[in-house]
Parts: sequence; structure tokens; C-alpha cells
Amino acid sequence: MNKTKQFLALVAFSSFLISCSNDDSSSATPEYTVPATYTFERNNATSIDFSGQTTRIAMLQAMGDYYKTQANAGVAIDASALSNMYSNTGNPFLDTNLNTSGKQLKDKTAASVDYFSLLYGGGTTAEQVSVRSFFENQFTEGNNASQGNNASAGVAGKYIDGSSNRLFAANGLEPQQVLLKGMMGASFMDQIVNNYLSVNKLDAGSNKIDNTNKVLEAGKNFTTMEHNWDEAYGYIYGADDATNNVYRFWSSYINQVNADTDFNTLKADIDLAFRKGRAAIVANDYTTRDAQIAIIKEKLALVPAVRAVYYLQEGKEKLVTDNGAKAFHALSEGYGFIMSLRYTNKPGTNNPYFTKAEVDTMLNSLLSGPNGLWDIDNLSPKLDAISTQIATKFGFTVAQAATVD
Repeated sequence: MNKTKQFLALVAFSSFLISCSNDDSSSATPEYTVPATYTFERNNATSIDFSGQTTRIAMLQAMGDYYKTQANAGVAIDASALSNMYSNTGNPFLDTNLNTSGKQLKDKTAASVDYFSLLYGGGTTAEQVSVRSFFENQFTEGNNASQGNNASAGVAGKYIDGSSNRLFAANGLEPQQVLLKGMMGASFMDQIVNNYLSVNKLDAGSNKIDNTNKVLEAGKNFTTMEHNWDEAYGYIYGADDATNNVYRFWSSYINQVNADTDFNTLKADIDLAFRKGRAAIVANDYTTRDAQIAIIKEKLALVPAVRAVYYLQEGKEKLVTDNGAKAFHALSEGYGFIMSLRYTNKPGTNNPYFTKAEVDTMLNSLLSGPNGLWDIDNLSPKLDAISTQIATKFGFTVAQAATVD
């Protein structure tokens, strides 16, 4: 065969291979529809279940309500009662469904696969113990503040804020708000982005093969991968009641950040990514699934960042207008959201936007005065420095986060 014929034969053979490749539907992106709402069914029945997340959101809400109820009634906070709620021990909740749920918050605090598993080394057992002890200490701080004293520099006590009593630790932090915002990060955020949306969790064992072949969990209408994705979704939206305009924790704060015109695509971006990722799982399109994970990680991390800056700046303003404890409510919320930054996950790194050490430095700076937040004269520069540090990391300005347009 001469060179010309050899060349033509090679071209023909290459064309045949390309044609065969194009005909191989397994290499093509599958076609599927992304639903307009987070609704997925199999055999005319829902394939979604995030009841455990709804339960844990209700538990945290109940703990926050307990602080408020006791404070307004002038009754001492029972640290043991809160500790029992945290671990769901001894039927501590007024709602018997929570008591019998078999769920708790404590074992989901600093407990993700990526950050706190020995396999992946993102955190340590010592850190996990420390974080859980920190929240337990907020129960003790609540008890100390509810003994009848008025809050003042170095003195734990109550502060009358309108028609409500607020309880503050001796350093000016409000234990209720530190618990609520801190747990949003250490439990809910950590579980969302470092556990249920972790590829290490989604694809663990035979999960990907089982999902591809639609092998359902025993007695359930979903695959394990589908269920993991739904549980991440549930930690944000699991307690929503749009009819009555009720949104809890991350869902509520997504709405609040989204209300600022500087961030007004946030809600739609997160919602679409969850729907698109879930549809991709059903269609075995793991490339698209992973792209949606990155979007959710990036967009969700923006929420504690923006709200941390917002509350630090709100507290700074109230230091001037209210001269003290009323500002500490906002600063305590900011403190909790700064805590949450340690549990974010920057796409492509499997690390938080701020390390634990960086977060600890910011938190320590806030409380570095002789009496913590009560060191009012030196507090404002710290608030500005921390606000700028957070805003710069995420690519927005302090002014953008500080006001809702």
C-alpha cells in the first residue's frame, strides 16, 4: 500500500472511531429537567426526606426560646435543662415528638466527614470536644446572668431591651445569641458543606454505583446519595413555612442578605443549585452535581460573612446611641457569625475561608478589653478592623454589608 492509500485508510479508521465515540451515549451529558421547586418523586411518591434536619432546627429553636422565656419571666436559667436539650436526654422538650425523635444536636456539632473525621484530618477530636464544651458553657453563662443582677462591666446580668429582658455574660456577650448563631455554623453549616455535600460522603462505599443503578435504601424511596443531598437541603429549608412567612436560621438569613440589592441573587442562586444538583443526581450526572456543590459552598459562606459585618457595624452604631448593653445584642450575633466562618468550605480547597486560628484571633480581639465588650472606648477600631478583614476576604465592601437597601 502506498503512502497516499495508507493516509486515506488512517483517516477513514479515525473517522470510524470518532463516529463510534459520538454514538456512545454513555459519554454524553444526559438530558433532564430541573424542577421549578424542590420536588422529586419516584413511583408517584416523594423521594425526599429531611425530617431529621427539621427536628434539629426545632430543637435549636426550642433552646433559644427557653432563654427568652426564662429571662422575660425573671426565672433563673437551668443550665442542666439546656444541657439535656443539647443531648436530648431525659425528655427535656415541651414537644414530645422531639423527645422521642432519637435525634440530638450535640452529636452533630463539629462532626462532619471532611473537617472532623480521622480519615480526612480537617479537624481534631480535641477541637470537637472544645467546641461542644464551649456551647455547654453558654448554658452556665445563661444561668449566671439570670440571678437578678443588672448587666454591667464585669457583671453578668439582665438588660431591659424594650419589652424584653436580655441576659449578658460578664464580658458582654449574650449567651442565647452566641448559642444560636454559633450552632448555625458548628452544626448546621458544618453538616451542610463539610458532610452531606462532601464527595467523601456522597460517594462513600458503593453510593455512586447504587445511585447509578437506582438501588434504594431498604424500605425507602430514595438512594443514599439522594438522601444525603436532601439532608443538606433540610439544614437550610427544613423548617420553612412560606404560607405563614416562617423561615428559620440559615433560610431566614439568606432572605435577609438577599434583601440587600448588593446580594440580591443569592437566594435564587442557592435554590437553583440545590434543585439542579438533586436533578443531576437522579440523572447520574455527577459532573453537574459537583458544580452545584461548589456554587452552594461559595454562596452559603457569603451569608455569615455579610451578616457578621452587618452586626459588627450595627453594634458600633449602637455603642454611640445606646452606650452599652443594647449594642451587645448585635455584637453577640456578629460574634456567632464569625464563629460560623470556621465551618465554611471554599470550593476547590476543602478548607474554610478563614482558618480556626484566624477565627479565634478575630473573636479574641473582640473581647480583648479588660471587661470584654464593655471596653467601649476601644471597641470601635476593632469592629472596623474585623469587618474589613472579612469583607476583603469575600470581595465585598463594609458599606455593602452594613446596610440593607
